[in-house]
Amino acid sequence: MIAIPAIDLREGACVQLVGGAYDDERVRLDDPLAVTREWMRLGFHRLHIVDLDAATKRGSNSDLVRELVRESTMLGAEVQVGGGIRSQDTIERLLSDGASLVTVGTRAIEDREWLAEAATTFPGQIIVAADVRERRVVTHGWSRVLPRDIVDVAEELNEYPLAGLLVTAVHLEGRMMGTDLLLMEDVAEASAHPVLASGGITTIVDLRALADRGVAGAILGMALYTGALDGRAVAEEFTD
Repeated sequence: MIAIPAIDLREGACVQLVGGAYDDERVRLDDPLAVTREWMRLGFHRLHIVDLDAATKRGSNSDLVRELVRESTMLGAEVQVGGGIRSQDTIERLLSDGASLVTVGTRAIEDREWLAEAATTFPGQIIVAADVRERRVVTHGWSRVLPRDIVDVAEELNEYPLAGLLVTAVHLEGRMMGTDLLLMEDVAEASAHPVLASGGITTIVDLRALADRGVAGAILGMALYTGALDGRAVAEEFTD
């Protein structure tokens, strides 16, 4: 399993939110480029960049994303980029800018015809991101709850040539209470694609438990940014 630091961008800063709530920001670092370099210095080889402003239609950090992707790839890291990606043109631009993978959320979940075309056009380069609250998928920047169980969604996505499925337990995100192991285990069993887990991951024990349950990767946020997880130790143990 690979551990992947999250770089969540809001108003040009690197932030961490709790429970997917924009009014509950716990971490703000004003130099995302320095943050990116630090994670790479500690030994991480893959980064997860998300434009929160674009995801919630509050704005865009596209120039900053491009700069972070360029810096990361120059230093040898793979980068997956997400947040408000709703067109194939945007996917193509991000890949051209150097992103290895593109993460698509709301439109991929709600518009399967579009997803089929995008996945066929960019096979093995798209990760579908499903934000989940109590096993229900939430879209549009966590504002809309769909009557869909994530396991059903995972099974439906098996037909597409995806790079992976990212599942974020929004109800645990940033709370440092441990991850939803049962949820992630169920999704890993249902999905034919590599599953990335996010939300609530707090300790090395959490990471090892996810790996034991067949999860391919873990997106790390609050625990890394607050020092609850030792970044260097995590990077050494969870590299692939």
